[in-house]
Amino acid sequence: MTRRCIGLDVHRDFAQVAIWQDGLVRQAGQIAMNAEALAVFADSLAPTDEVALEATGNTNAIVRALRGRVARVVVGNPQKTRAIAEAKVKTDKVDAEILAQLLAADYLPAVWVADEATQVRRRQVARRAHIVRQRTRLKNQVQAVLHRNLIPRCPAADLFGIKGRAWLAEQPLPADERQAVSALLRQLDFHGQELKLIDQELARIALRCQDTKRLMTIPGVDVTVAMSITAAVGDFSRFPSPNKLVSYLGLNPRIKQSGGQPASHGRITKQGRAHARGMLVEAAWVAVKTPGPLRAFYARVRARRGMQIAVVATARKLTVLCWHMITRGEDYAFARPSLTAKKLRALELKAGHRPRRGQKGSAAAYSLKDVRAREKQMAEHAERAYRQLVADWQARAPRQQVGAAAANGTRLSRPSAGQAARQASVPEPALRSGVDHAHDPR
Repeated sequence: MTRRCIGLDVHRDFAQVAIWQDGLVRQAGQIAMNAEALAVFADSLAPTDEVALEATGNTNAIVRALRGRVARVVVGNPQKTRAIAEAKVKTDKVDAEILAQLLAADYLPAVWVADEATQVRRRQVARRAHIVRQRTRLKNQVQAVLHRNLIPRCPAADLFGIKGRAWLAEQPLPADERQAVSALLRQLDFHGQELKLIDQELARIALRCQDTKRLMTIPGVDVTVAMSITAAVGDFSRFPSPNKLVSYLGLNPRIKQSGGQPASHGRITKQGRAHARGMLVEAAWVAVKTPGPLRAFYARVRARRGMQIAVVATARKLTVLCWHMITRGEDYAFARPSLTAKKLRALELKAGHRPRRGQKGSAAAYSLKDVRAREKQMAEHAERAYRQLVADWQARAPRQQVGAAAANGTRLSRPSAGQAARQASVPEPALRSGVDHAHDPR
């Protein structure tokens, strides 16, 4: 049989089918998007056929139904399929035809299809994020009721704790507002129980995942952040360099360069999974408050670019750090052992392990002030060493050429001006287990 490439323009209820064969494309009608229709369609395909479709909500189910029945299934990136996005005539038949042609030419930008375990982890992380958003929405509605009735702020630290709810019950509210607050609190309690269940399931998965426990050795990274990263990335080995992982998570800046002009750097691309990127930024906010090289890196960038850019740069540094740790199989070089043991023990308790009251466990050292002070001193020493390393590195770093002179090998008599030139003059540091090492100028 000759080679056949099949394009599927997938929708909620149906998919348009186009078949490329011997340089010609013909339309093959529509198939319903249900398990029975997909099974019949899969039986009609030959083992040498190739199928292409764009990434959408039901892509994983379609891939599962077709995988093993055909030679390969390629999932295209909709943002990079410009032949479809920029077409003057855009219909379902045209989209399916273009997908088949791009697959035949092997010019379809493909995305990685996660395995079943990674997809399960992604769905659970997404469900937890949804529950957290629902709880935040309910809390904001309660605060809005108090605000519009001129109720002062709650003196308790947590309005929705035991003391806060007791204070809330004593406030003078109209009858309808009192009913609304009671209904919101009931919904909040329900979502709290759901959050407890999903956290327990995620903790059980994390205990079996070595990568998640390794990432938790970084100060500021708890099980929620570690699970979000591992669920979004999946297999770290599919990224040949940390910059590829940074680009996958959308933490790399936009770059524009043309002709002999120097490159201009803009805001980050924000491509990829927004939840994992947000978790990395949240972890960066915690990491910059903890003694260590990451705090020194944040302070150095903040002095030049400001707080917001510095924390995003720290999130990017965390991403690079995670890639090196997982690919090398190493824990964080400046981890605090007692803090890491405390995290792991809390993870075990969250997973449902029995508490050992009255017995010293692996996390007992964290309760000792001397141990915490000694580990803090070690982290502060690492931070000072990083500052000195960067100071020495910047003092002897050679000037880098930018623009047309760099491309032609011509030496510039003076450095180029502008923000892009200042950025280009800083060499890319090599990260090894959480610390920057200067490049050898030789």
